[in-house]
Amino acid sequence: MAHRALVAYERPDSTYNLHYSEMGGRNLRLKRAITQETPFGSDHPSATLRTVHDQLLERDSHGEANRILDRHDCPSPQVDIEPRGLGWTLDEIITDLLDYKLYDACYVVDDDYRVTAYRTHWFGLQHDCETVDDSPTVGHGALRTVRWHEGEPAGDGFARGEFHGLKATVADMLDRGVFTHLEAIVYMARKLDEWTTESQALLVRHPQMNR
Repeated sequence: MAHRALVAYERPDSTYNLHYSEMGGRNLRLKRAITQETPFGSDHPSATLRTVHDQLLERDSHGEANRILDRHDCPSPQVDIEPRGLGWTLDEIITDLLDYKLYDACYVVDDDYRVTAYRTHWFGLQHDCETVDDSPTVGHGALRTVRWHEGEPAGDGFARGEFHGLKATVADMLDRGVFTHLEAIVYMARKLDEWTTESQALLVRHPQMNR
């Protein structure tokens, strides 16, 4: 099972650098692993990784970033050190870059190293019903935080299963002609909103919807 995640680190100018993690979505592990001492989720603090991270936050081109990486012999942490993007706004990341089907999780790390962990929910229905042949994967889904208890994601598995069940129900209603495709998406977004508590956050992205 894939556990891919994207990690957005806030820069001094309030834009973000984007990094990839192969297993970062597993149990939302990076919420605990990313700290000021371990910015890339390393098992042990590394002065080299902290220096590289700080320098990357100040660079504006991949050429500059690559020169920083070439100058340091870095251990392999949980988050790839080489950035996938530099200087993106958060809205650009979740609307134009994040693949809601490919990635299991998305993390936002602010400049004080507070980590917000989001689960991704893809709105694509072609695997669940017969009337949809294809769906976009970028900018077509929702990000939702989960409840935490004693440092662990509480009810994370239930929430993901709940969404899969919602998709199956919506797909059946779409095949029966109860919904149009857009109405099905709107219904899923509304149900997610109803399930999201006051202590959680929900971000929905769809070409014909804004939230």
